[in-house]
Amino acid sequence: MKLSLGPVLFYWDKAQLGNFYAEMSALPLDVIYLGETVCSKRRAFSLDQWLGLARELQACSQAQIVLSSLTLIEAASELSSLRRLCDNGQLLVEANDMGAVQFLAERKLPFVGGPALNLYNGHALGQLLDSGMIRWVPPVECSAALIGDVLEQVREMDRELPEVEIFAYGHLPLAYSARCFTARAENRPKDDCQFCCINYPDGLALSSQEGQQLFTLNGIQTMSGEVTNLLADYNALMASGADLLRLSPRAQGMAEVVTAFDKVRQGEAPPLFVEGCNGYWHGHAGMLKVEEAGLC
Repeated sequence: MKLSLGPVLFYWDKAQLGNFYAEMSALPLDVIYLGETVCSKRRAFSLDQWLGLARELQACSQAQIVLSSLTLIEAASELSSLRRLCDNGQLLVEANDMGAVQFLAERKLPFVGGPALNLYNGHALGQLLDSGMIRWVPPVECSAALIGDVLEQVREMDRELPEVEIFAYGHLPLAYSARCFTARAENRPKDDCQFCCINYPDGLALSSQEGQQLFTLNGIQTMSGEVTNLLADYNALMASGADLLRLSPRAQGMAEVVTAFDKVRQGEAPPLFVEGCNGYWHGHAGMLKVEEAGLC
């Protein structure tokens, strides 16, 4: 299986982004996704600067470079930026919104179907395949069994399967809202947020009254409290027909994460237990560690 580095979901400044991708370019990654997917107000890099970074990464890395689109389109200016991204003329695009799918389909361009497209059955997948989708990233709450059922439906329709990319590591992006939760937590209006989410490079933890971290707030995005980690499930991922494993960036320790996954795909035995949750993959509540709960 190939290893992909998902787009950075948090708000990092230009220096942190530059240093991060300089480090990632030297690692055994097969695909690197670039671009802002959460909030259009985050402008550490403009689209032209993302394209410039893409050219630099192509020159120093063997990885395929993909541009990821915004997930929630709320304004005409965002629609205009989305059109420019789809018209970049150089790079494959990950569509995270049906507006991006329409733009790319009109131009007869291949694209990646991102996890926010909410594709849950073979017929929906078939429509996107007709529109040009060549790689599918299932919604993060999909289990191995559900993904297998969807792919079987596609086979029964005598359709060629797309590449399948599984979200295998990182805080799971669960939901998006017009409200900015990070700004609200600091008693700021969304229109005058002062980019306060830059103060939380791995998101803002939201805990229960008992002190258990339930969610992670990241601007308009609600994420899982714990990091999902499917490294111990590597053999099951391979058996499921997955072509790529997506590793979602965190502020610290990503080189070690990439190295750990690469060692397993090179033949090292997967660990029996890992830090993080994996409930969704096994068809249970996402926050569970199913090995510890005795559910698998």
